[in-house]
Amino acid sequence: VQLQASGGGVAQAGGSLRLSCVASEPIFNYVMGWFRQAPGKEREFLAGIRWRDVSAWYADSALGRFTISRDPAKNTAYLQMDRLKPDDTAVYFCAASMVYGKVTAHGWHYWGQGTQVTVSS
Repeated sequence: VQLQASGGGVAQAGGSLRLSCVASEPIFNYVMGWFRQAPGKEREFLAGIRWRDVSAWYADSALGRFTISRDPAKNTAYLQMDRLKPDDTAVYFCAASMVYGKVTAHGWHYWGQGTQVTVSS
């Protein structure tokens, strides 16, 4: 499975961005996750979604501001990011796994290439 992340860019604090992650094939038996990595920091889990039943889970840092969703017809997962803060500046990655509920970057089978998000104050 190949993943292609897009949708990053520059936003002002308080603004919104929506990231997309397209899978090269149907991923019905997988979960999709979103992560970010700021310079000098470890890769941080944000949100995950189980493809077959839309069950989702979130990191505390994302809960309430970020929403994960998916469109199975397009093999695409999304991360809607609202009320952005300068601390949200990072490279954002999508990943796929067969294990529900993982909250670390370890053990995800497939990764996208990352998309840069910059939030200005």
